[in-house]
Amino acid sequence: MAEALVSTVLERLALVIQQQIQQEVRLVVGAEKDVEKLTNTLRNIRAVLVDAEKRQVKEEAVKIWLEDLKGLAYDIDNVLDEWSSSILKLQIQGVDLDDTVTHKKVCSSITFPCFPTHGIRLRHDIALKIGEINKRLDVIAQEKDKYNFNLISGIEEPERQKSTSFIDVSEVQGRGQDKDIIIRKLLCCSSKETRDLQIISIVGLGGVGKTTLAQLAYNDVQVRSHFDKRIWVCVSDPFETMRISRAILEALDRKTSRHLHELQIVQQEIQNSIAGKKFLLVLDDMWSENYQIWEQLVNCLKDGSSKSRILVTTRKMGVARMIGSAYTHPLEELSEKQCWSLFSKIAFFGRTREDIEELEEIGQKIAEKCKGLPLAAKTLGSLLRLKERKEDWISVLNSEVWQLEVFETDLSPALLLSYYDLSPAMKCCFSYCAVFQKDHVIKRDQLIKLWMAQSYLSSRNKEMESVGREYFESLAMRSLFQDFVKDDHGNIVECRHSSIIFSDNIPFPASIFRIENLQTILVVSQSKMRTHKALPNLFHRLRYLRTLELTAYSIEELPREIAQLIHLRYLNLSDNSWLKELPEALCELCNLQTLTLSRCWRLEYLPEGMEKMINLRHLELDSTLIWVLPKGIGKLSGLRTLAKITVVGDDDNGNLLKLGGLQNLNNLCGHLAISGLGDVRDAMAGENAELKKKKHLRSLDLNFYTDKEEAEGMKSVAEALQPHQELKSLGIYHYNNIKFPSWLATSLTQLTTLKLEGSTKCTHLPALGKLPLLVGLDIWGMAALKYVGLEFLGTSTSTSTTATTIAFPKLKKLTFAFMEAWKKWEVKEEYHVAIMPCLCSLTLEKCPKLKALPDCLLRMTQLQTLRIYDCPVLKKPRQ
Repeated sequence: MAEALVSTVLERLALVIQQQIQQEVRLVVGAEKDVEKLTNTLRNIRAVLVDAEKRQVKEEAVKIWLEDLKGLAYDIDNVLDEWSSSILKLQIQGVDLDDTVTHKKVCSSITFPCFPTHGIRLRHDIALKIGEINKRLDVIAQEKDKYNFNLISGIEEPERQKSTSFIDVSEVQGRGQDKDIIIRKLLCCSSKETRDLQIISIVGLGGVGKTTLAQLAYNDVQVRSHFDKRIWVCVSDPFETMRISRAILEALDRKTSRHLHELQIVQQEIQNSIAGKKFLLVLDDMWSENYQIWEQLVNCLKDGSSKSRILVTTRKMGVARMIGSAYTHPLEELSEKQCWSLFSKIAFFGRTREDIEELEEIGQKIAEKCKGLPLAAKTLGSLLRLKERKEDWISVLNSEVWQLEVFETDLSPALLLSYYDLSPAMKCCFSYCAVFQKDHVIKRDQLIKLWMAQSYLSSRNKEMESVGREYFESLAMRSLFQDFVKDDHGNIVECRHSSIIFSDNIPFPASIFRIENLQTILVVSQSKMRTHKALPNLFHRLRYLRTLELTAYSIEELPREIAQLIHLRYLNLSDNSWLKELPEALCELCNLQTLTLSRCWRLEYLPEGMEKMINLRHLELDSTLIWVLPKGIGKLSGLRTLAKITVVGDDDNGNLLKLGGLQNLNNLCGHLAISGLGDVRDAMAGENAELKKKKHLRSLDLNFYTDKEEAEGMKSVAEALQPHQELKSLGIYHYNNIKFPSWLATSLTQLTTLKLEGSTKCTHLPALGKLPLLVGLDIWGMAALKYVGLEFLGTSTSTSTTATTIAFPKLKKLTFAFMEAWKKWEVKEEYHVAIMPCLCSLTLEKCPKLKALPDCLLRMTQLQTLRIYDCPVLKKPRQ
């Protein structure tokens, strides 16, 4: 970790120097030599840190030396961040860097622009701090020499292999018999059974696969159908009855229990939910042998059916006995053959037969060191899969790590070897996960934002978010993350991981204010008490915070002292339902990258000075009362996340965002919804929004709703809002013109889903059949549409061609709803036209005048589902 921190500091130092040169601002006057000395000393120390980190396990003196170095590295990083922030502040506060040349002529006697006295004092302070740091670093450098460290080069950034993808090791080796036994115990209904709740325990060493076996049983088809309710809770250590009870209740009711603060109330809700029902509760990774707290939990579970089961995984046989297990299943290590099979499947993935033959003998010896533990086999297999050279395999086989006695009970050598192999930046990222409680569910995108806040993802050539995703996937591939949840595209979006975190109803302890260099505070639970009075002191004392999460903390007012947190990059205030406004002082946080205000139900406005938050990348506002945005948002060209925007009309001269204000927001990613378009009359505003340049957007909603009877210029504005051709999903709402914009059927060649809703004046559908990748199409509320015909398919009426034309070649789901005037749907059967060959689902709802469906359409498709609601005139199609 020390190597990773020093490497990060050196990168930051280089970036700040570059920033100073680019902006032509010298903040540290006369300190060039000190900066150069600092850089050289850090480089010399970094050269020995690979050896030092390996030796610290055995040598306490080396461990202490590394701790001192890490503490100093944090101090250096804070000074560098203060330096960088000063440059940003000068830029924001009106020191026009383009005017620097002019100033130099006036101020020829000094080497920096004419700045206020405060700026001069600040530069002097930074210079003094760098000088003091050099003195402390000299002491550490001198101590280094007495340990005679070896010079070992660190790990380079791994080159991303083109043929590599994450291996899903769901095909578990050697556990078929164990799985069958556990399932039989869960399902069996013996005549000897009592009404007591039956408990089954799986006991085994860490990494032997207890959780995996429990998952196999939990997700088995028979088990899923047998139980009315299934609940999975990670218990870990300590055993917190309130947390576990809440987790059980939320799994049962599929909704939050944050509003419940008394254990008695939570457990009463559990009793109500399971009364008479057959449930399966898995308590994974249980450590406590305290019967009193166990009894406190299990008593609320006795109202379920007598066929209910509790499945517990634990390393300790004492736990299995204490909870009164009806059956205890000792999970043994894998056989040598099974362990080799698991290891080799991962390590040799994608290799040629020649490569396998060269490495097989060494691989078998490494697999033997796994001692039958699946986690060790997976981790080492994942590590060696990245190693091409035979010498690297031999190095792992002969590593001194295998000889360390401490690992027999506390830590897997396989995990440590995998950690040592990480690049410095990835070591920082992985180590940062220690801020989370054991078995905490980690959301990938949130974790990447937290890494960004610590400056672990710096890159000159790539987006920080892209670097973060690569690091996350690499850590997952090495089995350093577990229990993945994937999205529809196979990407990992959640995982578990085997700072300071506060639990329910615990105010900030006084001792926290003495940790002046604290960088991360995550408040992960809510409190009944409104503790915002403690925040001014918190902001005043803990000025080096980079990450602050105060989720559901009943904050009514955010103090203006928040401006003192100049290093802050991540601020999460979500679920503070009493928060009504944000202070203007918030805009002084020029380093802030992520601001999350989700589910702050009473929050109506953002501060006006948002343009000063020039590093803001993610602004999350879902489920708030914020309707319009300040005009300054349009200057934040680095914004990646801004899911909803309501623009004001041309006549509004206030400090609010207009449509043309989106011009500079070309880095927006993911989903964007724009409302208020019905009040925009000037097509030039649509042109200035430059939606066509927003190539990172994948989903777009355009809402033209207006309370005005006549919306002038709507058609020309819509024509000007042509999105980028890579768009995947589009929704157009309340567009009141006879025809849709021309680009809809001609330019969006990558579109997969489309929804057209509330276009009450539309009389003609566009030629949507031309869209080659369209999979889902919803058309709602077109009150004036009477006829759908050949123009909808987008096929030619010419008979001269012999080539077959396919209308809607990929369409699978089609819905028409609330089409009050629609009478006729005509599809002419032509020999050269294929229509909707992939259609699986067709829904018609509230089309009261529609008379019939096209027979040829039903014959030519692969229709599996036909839903018809409130279509009284519609004739049932012939079978």
